[in-house]
Amino acid sequence: MKNYFKSISVRDLFLDLLFTVIGTALVGFALSIFTVPNDIAPGGVSGMATALAFITPIRVSVWTLMMNIPLMVAAWRRLGPRALFYTLIATLLLSFFIEIGARFLPQYTTDHLVASLMGGVVSGLGMGILFVRGISTGGTDLLALILKKLLPNVPTGTLLMFVDVTVVAIATLIFRDFDVAIYSSITIFVCSKVIDTITQGVDYAKVIYTVTEHGEAVVQALNEQTDRGSTLIPAIGGYTGGSKQIVMTVTRRSVVAQTLRIIRQTDPKSFTFVMDSTEVHGEGFRAD
Repeated sequence: MKNYFKSISVRDLFLDLLFTVIGTALVGFALSIFTVPNDIAPGGVSGMATALAFITPIRVSVWTLMMNIPLMVAAWRRLGPRALFYTLIATLLLSFFIEIGARFLPQYTTDHLVASLMGGVVSGLGMGILFVRGISTGGTDLLALILKKLLPNVPTGTLLMFVDVTVVAIATLIFRDFDVAIYSSITIFVCSKVIDTITQGVDYAKVIYTVTEHGEAVVQALNEQTDRGSTLIPAIGGYTGGSKQIVMTVTRRSVVAQTLRIIRQTDPKSFTFVMDSTEVHGEGFRAD
């Protein structure tokens, strides 16, 4: 953790914290204003917290924190120092803003369809802002890391979908209302589309190529700070004729900004370009 703070600039630290506050505020307010008052469970930890708060005296904000902390403890070995730091901050802020929104902001209960749409838009906007800086609110992301260790051959996307479907199914049983499944699914769908629009458009993944003279260092940094592998390709500079390497890695939308930052910090003189990829097969992506 100390090494991370030594390597990051004051500007990047300020932007990370600012985006964390804004993003978690939007997600928290989306829950407290639109989804929770209408018994909409938009998958993941927040959806489960909404369902559990319905049958217990414990508030959604408290349930969210209570479920996120154990997940963070279980997954901390797979999180780099930066991810661990900001996931902890985002988890605490999310519970804080859920509580603030529930106590002091008006709750929309006029139309369930509008609530599900607006909940998806606002929460997607908040999560997209976080993803742009490579920051996670924990929850489903952490659970996916844990499940990935237990089920290494199952694509991460499939695990995330399984978690959301399971949460929606449980919430439907708890609320005893099939409409919960419909509106929750709408919120999840809209949220995912807004995230895609903010971060990487509609593309499934991004292929990142980096031309560098410090390929081993870049590969090591990516291996230590992300959950993606990389390929090191020998190369020769066309202009200088000097020995270089090309580091190729494929990553999802939520960690593109983080990956680019890691590369830039490891080798500021590197040359990096990013390409779209809509067909990715293999570990962590689509199974053949």
